[in-house]
Amino acid sequence: MYAEISASAASDAGLIEISDDQINGLIEKLKTLDDVRSNLNLENTNALRGSGISIILEMILAGALVTDSSDIHFEPEAEQVRLRYRLDGVLLDIVDLDAKVYRQILSRIKLVSGLKLNIKKDAQDGRFSIKVQGAEIEIRTSTIPSAYGESIVMRVLNPKSILTTFDKLGVETKLYAIFEHEINKPNGLVLLTGPTGSGKTTTLYAFLRQVNSTESKIITIEDPIEYHLEGINQTQVNEEKGYTFAAGLRSALRQDPDIIMVGEIRDGDTAETAINSALTGHLVFSTLHTNNAAGAIPRLIELKVNPKILSSALTLSIAQRLVRKLCEQCKKKATLDDQQKELVDQVVKSIQVKRPDIEIPTIAEICEPVGCLACNQTGYKGRVGVFEAVLMDQAVAALADKNPDEREIRLVAKPQGLLDMRQDGIVKVLHGITSLAELGRVVDLSAEII
Repeated sequence: MYAEISASAASDAGLIEISDDQINGLIEKLKTLDDVRSNLNLENTNALRGSGISIILEMILAGALVTDSSDIHFEPEAEQVRLRYRLDGVLLDIVDLDAKVYRQILSRIKLVSGLKLNIKKDAQDGRFSIKVQGAEIEIRTSTIPSAYGESIVMRVLNPKSILTTFDKLGVETKLYAIFEHEINKPNGLVLLTGPTGSGKTTTLYAFLRQVNSTESKIITIEDPIEYHLEGINQTQVNEEKGYTFAAGLRSALRQDPDIIMVGEIRDGDTAETAINSALTGHLVFSTLHTNNAAGAIPRLIELKVNPKILSSALTLSIAQRLVRKLCEQCKKKATLDDQQKELVDQVVKSIQVKRPDIEIPTIAEICEPVGCLACNQTGYKGRVGVFEAVLMDQAVAALADKNPDEREIRLVAKPQGLLDMRQDGIVKVLHGITSLAELGRVVDLSAEII
């Protein structure tokens, strides 16, 4: 069917209608990753025998939804095409598709995503929606040329993935109280920092839902709008038409907002406008690409923000990472080796100096992943944040005027009694929430302890 599509054909972004019966039937078949693999291998073989590919794309999408995967990767190789899902932040191999079958799948994906079939040497971006049990789920499609054909990544924007509420972020008690206090202020700048995929958007949306009320107007400037939030005015950056983050922020200020969320501060213009917005009676949320919470201040100064003004506007800088949670069905207790025990002991001692109120279990044992049907044999199920933050108190504000480096800020902020990401992560390891290896995947465990 799809092999006969004209190479010059194009289509507007469409809506794939999947009936409840059809998707429920697929979900019944695809309860685990092993089910997805075996059924896709069967359909791949059937397609090679000439029976068509009508079910393969639906099965790939259903498999991603059943496993709560965030991305679907098609990666052409010399003789086959590798299909992978990103599950809890980690890519997992699913099946190898035949190249001929993949070309037909590629044509179908490009059609429903509104991409041109005859464009193969340039990158393209598109989207489509699928209806699953009455809920509309958007799929963002990206294609790039590669050595063996076009590579596709599909981002699955499932609304349920950002339903994390403010109290379910995994924030320890003292920091939770600070978050609650700072995001309910009438003005100021609250920054979230971290790399792509560290959960900043989920945390920002949790903040916005927490402060949203009928008495306030909230405007967002996003690139792109990933999820729709009820009662919030969301706008999307369009750089081709001059609607940048800075331009969007200036426009938003003319809309009588109380709270503004700027997707990212990328340049000096946006930084300056965000700072001025916070100084003129608005509560501003935004993100910044720095490695830790202390790095936000040097980064903003690097973007030519006046340090004296910065210390008056910035109220809180937060850094976060996401770690996979150990599967409660199969995790097992394990004994720390000597090297691990020395590392954990050092971090625990630093926590006890900073926060003697925190309950820390025995250091003798931790938990490790095993793998079972409930977690698709990965040993992990779901993710939780590890956090750190720096408050703009008098000591930090005084230092900000002197163009400080990250280490100087961390030293001055130490009396605030807030855990850094490594300390927060070790507490979660000792409580059996995650593993030491998983924490080490996203946080530098060998960095200097301050």
